[in-house]
Amino acid sequence: MEIQYKNNEVLGEEMQFAVHTSGLRVYVFPKKGFSKYYAIYGTEYGSVDREFIVPGDTEKTIVPDGIAHYLEHKMFEEEDGGNAFDRFAETGASSNAFTSFDMTAYLFTCTDKFYENLDILLDFVNHPYFTEENVAKEQGIIGQEIKMYDDDPEWRVFFNALEAMFHNNPVKIDIAGTVESISHITPEVLYSCYRTFYNPLNMALVLVGDVSMEEAMQYVDKHVEAGQALGKVERPIADEPKERVREYVEQKLVVSQPMFRIGFKDNRPGETGEVLLKKEIATEIAVEALAGKSSPLYMELYENGLIDASFGTEVDTERLYGFTLFGGESKDPQAVYDRVKKEIRSCQKEGLPKDAVERAKKCMVSAGIRLFNNVESMGNAFLRRVMNGSDPLGYAEMVGAVSYEDVMERFCEHFDTENCVLSVIRPAE
Repeated sequence: MEIQYKNNEVLGEEMQFAVHTSGLRVYVFPKKGFSKYYAIYGTEYGSVDREFIVPGDTEKTIVPDGIAHYLEHKMFEEEDGGNAFDRFAETGASSNAFTSFDMTAYLFTCTDKFYENLDILLDFVNHPYFTEENVAKEQGIIGQEIKMYDDDPEWRVFFNALEAMFHNNPVKIDIAGTVESISHITPEVLYSCYRTFYNPLNMALVLVGDVSMEEAMQYVDKHVEAGQALGKVERPIADEPKERVREYVEQKLVVSQPMFRIGFKDNRPGETGEVLLKKEIATEIAVEALAGKSSPLYMELYENGLIDASFGTEVDTERLYGFTLFGGESKDPQAVYDRVKKEIRSCQKEGLPKDAVERAKKCMVSAGIRLFNNVESMGNAFLRRVMNGSDPLGYAEMVGAVSYEDVMERFCEHFDTENCVLSVIRPAE
């Protein structure tokens, strides 16, 4: 096993990288003197992966919506009747998992017995156990979760915006699927998806703390078999029109004040690595310069009582999809929407303030440096970066390399005021 070392002398941080004989990528970020450890084990498999081509096949496979999330829930159950959560609890570790649009990850945090916990993590993720009985039992549990989110205003204003933006991209579909779609999930389908996406070439393991790569690899050898990798899964990019589905969507739920999201979809998916990271950074700089808390737009909306402290932004830029959202609570979401569009058109014509762009870049570099003080934040951010093919230690340098012209190009291309959407949740009468 060859271990590669990369140092960022400016940050005083190191990354160790090795590829296991199975093809699994393993990253260690040594944090000498830290009392906390963090491990996150992820696969490039999320809710958008409803259609794919298995390595070696020529025909497309289509699976029920929500299966990645369902699989995550079932992975913790073990053949002896126990579950991985109980095993972690016995060592004093805190464990969890999540499924996003494009990733599933399993993780733990601890201050002691790191390698014992790593052994548990690698064991249960590499040894699934599904039966007709435990799969059927989970359908009721996840069905209740889906119904709960159907009444969640934050969840609905978010997904209503995605549904208004996207025609065909599966990012518009709830991560958990629907009660109807999960009724078609069987042990056979779960095992099929597991073999396809939980293969080492499709996964990565990130370890943060006072960790030895050599010792960690002993546990990888124990649980991850060499030669079991199927290869990379082919994920077709959805044929998505540039135009939105509809401009306005409204729903009434139990809220005290209207909630809103203003959405812009990315019409340039398919990029990876440093190109994708540069696009993400340019978008975030533009958003901060336009509507950050120090911007004239934010101050105007706030002073006029159109927004409050809940106002914020979200940039989600991935290979298969992308979007930017502005949102919060407002007594008049339409007025906020109109004012944001007007400011975008003005800045596309006149240019974003250069001092605001430079200030946004400095803030992003500072945030990137602060990241190294928190093992959980490091692990989560770096897993995403390695899966997207970018350098985990190169973020600050990339921010510095993004020029004002890069930001304006992205700002004019992405923020199309003729195809943006407004999603609103209003108080039920």
